[in-house]
Amino acid sequence: MVSEQSIKESVSKFKFPRYNEIPDVGLFLEQVVKYINGSLEVLGEYFITSAMVSNYVKMKIIDSPTDKTYSREQIAYLIYITIVKNVISLSDISIMLEIKKDNYTTQLCYDYFCDEFENVLQYVFGNKPELAVIGGKLTKEKELLRNTIMALVYKVYLAKYLDYFKNYINLRKKPQ
Repeated sequence: MVSEQSIKESVSKFKFPRYNEIPDVGLFLEQVVKYINGSLEVLGEYFITSAMVSNYVKMKIIDSPTDKTYSREQIAYLIYITIVKNVISLSDISIMLEIKKDNYTTQLCYDYFCDEFENVLQYVFGNKPELAVIGGKLTKEKELLRNTIMALVYKVYLAKYLDYFKNYINLRKKPQ
């Protein structure tokens, strides 16, 4: 059975790949899907499919692949979308990406997202006593992103602990 300690330990080891760690050789669609799903596996229900990626391209949320391959920047966008779509709509994600384009480079914004997500994740799961200040001055854009991340992390927390208690209750109900 999964223990509370094992839940805390699994999230304590979670790290997003940083922008410069994302492959920049041009990945084909199936490789992109496998890479992203492998990177997010610890979080549970966050995944992407080839059809989702194709829809994001059709909806112009991300650029079309070049020679059927996806760049580092597109993969960073897809990781972000895969996570954030669980708490906000795709149209709102498009707005957030426009805000990003007006204020930050993709690398800076993506790495900030990773740092802030990991910061909030460790705090919510009780692996650190308080939230760190990431990136200096807290702007309205950063506050919007932090609140989005808080919603995401609390959703991860609820899913993991509801599974934990569901297993606990099921074990109690089994005849001895």
